[in-house]
Amino acid sequence: MPKDWNLGINARPCQNLAVIKVLTAAEMREVDRLTTGRYGVPSIILMENAARSVVDAIEKRLGRLNGRSFLVLCGRGNNGGDGAAIARMLSERGAKVKVTLFGKITETSGDARTNFDRVFEMATSGKLQFTETSPDGWTDFSESDLGLTIVDALFGTGLTRPLEGGFADVVNSAGFGNLIVSVDVPSGFDSDSPRPIGPHVTAHLTVTFTAPKLANVYPPASDSNGELIIADIGSPRLLVDESPSRTFVSDTADARKWLTATRFTTDSYKNKRGHALLIVGSRDYSGAAALAGNAAMRTGVGLVTVATTGSAQTAIAEKTLEEVITRGLPETNDGRLSPEAFDEIEKLAEKASAIGIGCGLGIGENRDRLKRFIDSGELPVVIDADGLNALAPFEFVSNSPFPRWILTPHEGEFLRLLGTDDRSVLEDRVGAVREFAVKYNVILVLKGERVLIGDPSGHVVINPTGNSALGKAGNGDNLTGVITGFLAQGAGRVNSIDSVIAAVYVAGRAGDIARERFGERVMLASDVRDSLAAAFAELETND
Repeated sequence: MPKDWNLGINARPCQNLAVIKVLTAAEMREVDRLTTGRYGVPSIILMENAARSVVDAIEKRLGRLNGRSFLVLCGRGNNGGDGAAIARMLSERGAKVKVTLFGKITETSGDARTNFDRVFEMATSGKLQFTETSPDGWTDFSESDLGLTIVDALFGTGLTRPLEGGFADVVNSAGFGNLIVSVDVPSGFDSDSPRPIGPHVTAHLTVTFTAPKLANVYPPASDSNGELIIADIGSPRLLVDESPSRTFVSDTADARKWLTATRFTTDSYKNKRGHALLIVGSRDYSGAAALAGNAAMRTGVGLVTVATTGSAQTAIAEKTLEEVITRGLPETNDGRLSPEAFDEIEKLAEKASAIGIGCGLGIGENRDRLKRFIDSGELPVVIDADGLNALAPFEFVSNSPFPRWILTPHEGEFLRLLGTDDRSVLEDRVGAVREFAVKYNVILVLKGERVLIGDPSGHVVINPTGNSALGKAGNGDNLTGVITGFLAQGAGRVNSIDSVIAAVYVAGRAGDIARERFGERVMLASDVRDSLAAAFAELETND
């Protein structure tokens, strides 16, 4: 059986795999059905494999299981059947196991009934403890239970309404364990929603099967998964590929694939490594330009030119790396770009491989001129900050046969692009990103603790790296520089969407390294930029 995928919220991805498709509960049920119907894999075997993957994950986390104590909480459905099989396997590895079924064995059916019958037989021979109870009859945990490892096998992907009454009490009181392991999704979540629907388990470790579900990988629901392991239980990968889902999670392999495609060779030199042109900064915002320029330079691109307003050029040159070129542009009396500046920008663009525009720029009244500029030529253009504000509300459909415009808004900027202040449109962030990218033929990078990347085909990729401290000032400028640097290096070798996915992944990982070094409270955008070297080194080292 192939290795499991580890996409822990608190542990970085470590398996060399491609982007991972996120399935809905219905799509997952269809994969299971076809695994049995088309390929002849008995459903009881899938349940056995699922249980074994959970026990293996627990053993990897805790070490030898002999003598350790477990409490397995089971519902009456297939998730509970997984729990019964897990209990049996834990006992077979020498663990002390207590099983609580919320219901009666006679109320279970199919594969779940088979496994509960086996557990009952083990209980009658004294190999484990087994109890049937009702959720309303639950009397909370006893002092003897404190410190147990709890396996949450109450509800799986089929839950769509909030837990109430006794079950709400059970999940609320399940947090005392030294280690809480959830099966498929923490009980209490609708697996198709990133938002909690009511009382739920908060796990330290979640093992989901075949493919992740949205509640596994997107916050705030994903915050309750702890470390997430995606276990291969025997369903053919082709069935996942054939599913209609257009939502994905990026992975280490995506960044490594980009690094391989843009690797340094014996004939590499600056003009072959790409030229990133950044049109950024103004009299009052020289720091944004310096952050973007330095971040781009750190990506490995051959040349970086920062084009900025004339009054800001000296200040920016003093803050950027010596390798970054600066160019002054005509400006208005208030220190913003003048319309004449775009004539010079167009000349600079002739030698560029990719363009980033907007960070601290103060474009002013140049909306139409900016639109004409980004709509001309064939280069990919990353648009951020003031570039986005100048184009809001967004109503420009790109006519390019491939996506050239890469928009990188945070939530506030995205609302301005949409022309609304109604935050309810962001309740389904994945859907909103997908609709916008398709409608306007752009790549949309919606920033947040979990960045979303949408493309004109309707695909949305969730980036698993990064943390809440990346919301601090300057990190958006870093990201613009990193994406532009990646696009410049990938020109002619890598599709723009693949370069963007890899760039966001690496930038997020640099943020995670900065958090490890300095902590979320202290870390700065410059710390993230300086952590890019460690992120690249980590990715270029085979695990």
